[in-house]
Amino acid sequence: MYETGARLLLRIRGAGAQLIINDHADIAAAVDADGVHLGQDDLPLENARSLLGPERIIGISTHSLQQALAAQVEGADYVGFGPVFPTSTKDAGPALGADALRTVCSKVTVPVLAIGGITRSTAGEAVLAGAAGVAVISGILAVKDRQAASRDLLSALEQSEKQSH
Repeated sequence: MYETGARLLLRIRGAGAQLIINDHADIAAAVDADGVHLGQDDLPLENARSLLGPERIIGISTHSLQQALAAQVEGADYVGFGPVFPTSTKDAGPALGADALRTVCSKVTVPVLAIGGITRSTAGEAVLAGAAGVAVISGILAVKDRQAASRDLLSALEQSEKQSH
């Protein structure tokens, strides 16, 4: 993981993007990543903050309004909320729906990223529900032409962003 993270960091920084390591605050610190994304069963946010310092990004996956509010109080820079739509990537429970996402976005002041079942056809709904962004896995990785899928997803997000203003 360390070697992969170090290689990714060089490519990502060269592209002007940020590297967020999933689940492993120690690897994020070791490769000098921009932050870590934690699940509910990962290292507590307070400990991750001790490892990474105040300047690095820490996000947390949440599955309820209560978890999202708790993550915000604990100092998360953003929360991932979901699964919003049905997904087979992870067993994170039943889809919570766009209405639940809308409620979380209205009650939490840190950015909320929609997680779970995000595709070209669902990304816009997530943005219109108030999500600051989306996390995508199978919507890109499960298709043959990943570049086209990425472009299509960005296009859908841009269209939804225009509609929301």
